[in-house]
Order: sequence, then C-alpha cells, then structure tokens
Amino acid sequence: MFEPNPIIFNELNFYEEILKEHFEKYHNHCQRVYQICIGLDKNKSNHEKYAIVLVFHDLGIWTNQDFDYLEPSIELAKNYLIKKNKSEFIPEISEMINLHHKLTPPNKDSFYTTKVLRKADLRDLSFGLFLNPQEKKEFSELKKTFPFDGFHFYLIKLFFINLFKKPLKPLPMFKC
Repeated sequence: MFEPNPIIFNELNFYEEILKEHFEKYHNHCQRVYQICIGLDKNKSNHEKYAIVLVFHDLGIWTNQDFDYLEPSIELAKNYLIKKNKSEFIPEISEMINLHHKLTPPNKDSFYTTKVLRKADLRDLSFGLFLNPQEKKEFSELKKTFPFDGFHFYLIKLFFINLFKKPLKPLPMFKC
C-alpha cells in the first residue's frame, strides 16, 4: 500500500555507514513521516521538499554524535540543496528542520510545510496517539510497511544520556 520514497531511500544510503545499526530505524521513521506529510498536504509540489527534509531532519544525531542536532542537520540539508541546485529550498527546508519539534504552533508567517512536518513527526513520535480513528487504521498499515524497529527506544536512550551530560538542556531540539 505504501511505496518507499526514492529520494529518502537513495539519499539515506549515502549515510548508511554513519547510521550503522540505526539505518533501518531512521529510514523507516523518515518514510512513515513522509507518508503522513503527503496525507496531510495534497499539494504535490511540496512532496519533494518533505522527502528532502526528512532525510536530514534528525541526521545530525549521528553525524555529530550529539542530541543537540538541529543546526548540524540544517547544515547537511543546505549542503545537499546547494549540490543539487535547489538553493531556493534552503529557507523553507531550514525552517522545517529548525521547528519540527516546536512545542507551540509556528507563527502565521511560517511555511505551510513547516506546520505539516511538525504535525506529521509528532504523530509518528507519539506512536499515532494524536490520530482520529480512520488515521489510526492507516497508521497501523504504515507501521507494517515501515516498522518502528526500536527507533523510539533509541531516542529515549539518547534522552537519558543527554540528561546526564547536559542536565539543564536535556531536550535541546524542543522550542517553545
């Protein structure tokens, strides 16, 4: 029912050695969130942006080996966009990464794609807690195609490691 997005699959393969045993977990997370994004946003001109942003949105966790990963993830995305001659996407993709864990809704001037990504990522990270009954059925199918594989437990482990390293900033990616 759900086809893997080829941009996500192909571009993440470049980082397989860095992601190591977390490759499949992160890949599946990206694919699930992508499917949720395109379900929320029927504007097909945004679908490529969702695929690109999802490759990089959390990647700084692994490339910088740090839970304070938003800026490194933004830099990776910027470099990719420049290399692919898609510099016009930089402001939008950067905002999407920077605000994808924002606790309060982004302001009215934020890109629509930022708002969609934030909702989609929350739906995945919450195991589908914030879904209506029809969406829960679809999410159940999505999890069969792209299983969790311990992704959430890995993030919880990173939270506790970061809590001990930086007790005053245990969740640096969250913004108010």
